[in-house]
Amino acid sequence: MSWKDTAAPVLSRMPAVARPESHVPFRRKLGWTAGILVLYFFLTNVTLFGVGTGSQDVFGQFRSILGGGQGTILQLGIGPIVTASIVLQLLQGGDLLGLDTDDPGDQILYQGLQKLLVFGMIALQGLPIVFAGGYLPADPAVASALGVGAVGVKWLIFAQIFAGGALVLFMDEVVSKWGVGSGVGLFIIAGVSQRLVGGLFADPAIGASTTGIVSEWAHVLAGTEAVPSLATAGGVQALLFGVGGVVPLVTTLLIFGIVVYAESVRVEIPLSHARVKGARGRFPVKLIYASVLPMIFVRALQANIQFVGRILNSQWAGMPAWLGRYTSGQVTGGLFYYLNPIHAPSQWMWWLGSASQEPWQILVRVAIDLTLMLVGGAIFSIFWVETADMGPEATARQIQNSGMQIPGFRRNPQVIERVMERYIPQVTVVGGVLVGLLAVMANMLGTIGGVSGTSLLLTVSITYKLYEEIAEEQLMEMHPMMRTMFGG
Repeated sequence: MSWKDTAAPVLSRMPAVARPESHVPFRRKLGWTAGILVLYFFLTNVTLFGVGTGSQDVFGQFRSILGGGQGTILQLGIGPIVTASIVLQLLQGGDLLGLDTDDPGDQILYQGLQKLLVFGMIALQGLPIVFAGGYLPADPAVASALGVGAVGVKWLIFAQIFAGGALVLFMDEVVSKWGVGSGVGLFIIAGVSQRLVGGLFADPAIGASTTGIVSEWAHVLAGTEAVPSLATAGGVQALLFGVGGVVPLVTTLLIFGIVVYAESVRVEIPLSHARVKGARGRFPVKLIYASVLPMIFVRALQANIQFVGRILNSQWAGMPAWLGRYTSGQVTGGLFYYLNPIHAPSQWMWWLGSASQEPWQILVRVAIDLTLMLVGGAIFSIFWVETADMGPEATARQIQNSGMQIPGFRRNPQVIERVMERYIPQVTVVGGVLVGLLAVMANMLGTIGGVSGTSLLLTVSITYKLYEEIAEEQLMEMHPMMRTMFGG
């Protein structure tokens, strides 16, 4: 008896959002998507009951990627979903599961296993945050009022976090089945857009905790703030990389332009219909073929490594210095320092006096970050293409099933696959490396609102694809016959 036979009764009964029995009209899809987005914003403002003062965000500067909100019911954001996907992709990519995703029965097991892993990751990430390190301290007043003690309040906090993690999972499923795009992508866009708008227009005069670029220059022009002096290193740094700095604005606009351009660069393979004379088409192999989503996996892996480091630092009093040194909760040396990505210009520009480490230490950290992003981007892009049925074999099968063929070649899946192998693997690796390079450079130069480079890349790419999906849905709605042709 295989593990599938043993696990099938449990995995096939995992809670799931029902699929629509018929075509969902475009307006209803938009309604579901907008409704989930409003619910997400609402939940990120629902604070956890029983949390005392002094809570810290254990994810730190990875928060913009993982979404959610510190101290809210969505404390974990999309972290458990992404981490579970990493584990599942590695297992499936290594053929350790023995699941055929083309088989309907194995598809059910795969989806059930993914949900089970997500619930497991919610517990693995939520328990240390609540019970170790004091990141979400229990409120003594609540413990006294309920008469359950601090431990009882902590279990109450964990129950809320677990419920929030499960809600994110099912909200993502609702968008995927009933809406447009994916919930994970939608939540990333929502969180990053908030920070971008804040980075542009936030003003302490109206209650904001930070100052945006537009507000900063408005105060400068109004004479209420002085222009930084170019005679000092601090003045140069403030003018170039500060709140109203020129470089973050240019970097943000440049990333937008490069990603949109890269999305339009493609190799188009001509297709013709085998039975309908004159019916032709093209199969586009985009430069960013695997999309930017594999970058989430790389950054989520790094976020989990830093998460482990913070927990070890708070619980292991004798942690060796070579493993990690922390000052005020921030890693300043050791292995965890070198594995921590560069998040801002001040973390590597030692000549401006903004970094406390030796130049050689900073250069090693930059080199490791760049290597992890380039190699990780390529590897996870390959995994993504294979598991998302975008590889040469799956693509050839899809073209064959649609009745199309490549002119000048026999109508045979193996022949089409060999043609696709000339383009897809190479473009996948090049696209993954390019996205990794852009993410590191954006982090090093800074962006509007302090949004990480990966978050900005994801937002632009997901928004572009969402626009394409909306345009496609509108086209299908206007011409129902096209939906039949494409199997909708």
